[in-house]
Amino acid sequence: MMINRFKTDKTRRSEWAGVNRIWVNNVKAELLIINARQIVTSRGGSNRPLRGGDLGRVDVIHNGAVAVSDGRIIAVGAKEEIESRVTITPRTKVVDATGQIVLPGLVDAHTHLVFGGSRENELDLKLQGVPYLDILAQGGGILSTVRATRDASREELVRIGMQYAGQMLSQGTTTVEVKSGYGLTTADELKQLEAIRDIDNRQPLDLVPTFLGAHAFPDEYKARPDEFVRLLVDEMIPAVATERLAQYCDVFCEQGVFSVEQSRRILTAAQKAGLKSKIHAEEIECLGGAELAAELGAVSADHLLMISAVGIRKMAAAGVIAVLLPATTFFLREDHYAPARNMIEAGVPVALGSDFNPGSCPNNNLGLVMIIACLYLRMTPAEVINAVTINAAHAVGRAESIGSLEEGKQADIVLFDAPNYQYLTYRFGTNLVNTVIKGGKVVVKQGDSRSLGKGKNEI
Repeated sequence: MMINRFKTDKTRRSEWAGVNRIWVNNVKAELLIINARQIVTSRGGSNRPLRGGDLGRVDVIHNGAVAVSDGRIIAVGAKEEIESRVTITPRTKVVDATGQIVLPGLVDAHTHLVFGGSRENELDLKLQGVPYLDILAQGGGILSTVRATRDASREELVRIGMQYAGQMLSQGTTTVEVKSGYGLTTADELKQLEAIRDIDNRQPLDLVPTFLGAHAFPDEYKARPDEFVRLLVDEMIPAVATERLAQYCDVFCEQGVFSVEQSRRILTAAQKAGLKSKIHAEEIECLGGAELAAELGAVSADHLLMISAVGIRKMAAAGVIAVLLPATTFFLREDHYAPARNMIEAGVPVALGSDFNPGSCPNNNLGLVMIIACLYLRMTPAEVINAVTINAAHAVGRAESIGSLEEGKQADIVLFDAPNYQYLTYRFGTNLVNTVIKGGKVVVKQGDSRSLGKGKNEI
């Protein structure tokens, strides 16, 4: 019953988003943030992702305030203006943000949050220079995690995922895209997606589920890959769609994994079943995955280290979001990062994600991703902020309700102990989060999660 009531409330919040953002004065504020050194949010972008020069522009309000009622933002602006527009009652919770900056809740547009086991033993191999595809061929990599995930119960996956979710929440992330892909059988993929749903219901973080059954060829199908593609198309995708366990379907389109033609077949079948498309593309080799994303109208193409000039042009023309994952490149000690500047200059909308996973990127801190994006993707602090807020919200289909501080949107808000927004991509190695507000409720204070293990309707 508690979960059902929450789902009703969640649907109601989605229906409010973007409907009517003209609010009458003197609305009672249930929560009021005041004295913010800076309130920082995107300059527009709720209707479409930011691209080109717009990606590098943010609105900054000094000595700002944010008022919240019924889990939604009702006013944003200078303190004096907001205090004159809303009614403050003895029951209003006032959050003093003196010396702090206020941003929208961060959105992680690409993760593999739910999995069994860990793979720290592979670090030695990587330090010896063994390529990832060689580790995969030896039964490591994804296939190692597949075995551990198959062996884990659904409740074990939930327990582990809850721990990771709590870490992310304490670091300012409030919405996360989460992929399956470590089951690679119908039953185990469904188990993983069900675990994602359970975690979504049991703690404040919002999880956006993606079916990634086409993550690798399992051992039992290595000699007959076409049969596994048929299993994905004929059995897995219909089962996922029937149970409504995912919003997106993703494919690892890469040399030695799924070809462009196999990826097209899988994503086309998923689209017919009602799942939107994402694609792992051009991470190790340039195969044409970016062009396929444009052809199919995918929401995003992710990684893109080896993308061609043609792929960039086609993604820009089709409006496909580039979800870049620089922490993975950093952890793998690659010397070639995704050409973010070329994409931005060509008009490709750019978002960022952590790629949190047990092998190639065991990092779930978007703060670190933001800094790496500045240092190695040569993105500006403003571009990075927009890439982990409004553009990442577009990449997970939630931009109407989250990703910016605007009237009518869900009150997902983070307060950082920082003098200005540039400081977030300067002070690396420190969690600067002071307070996290999710749906209008304070869920983290001074970096400690106060609501981990509580359902969203309980906070």
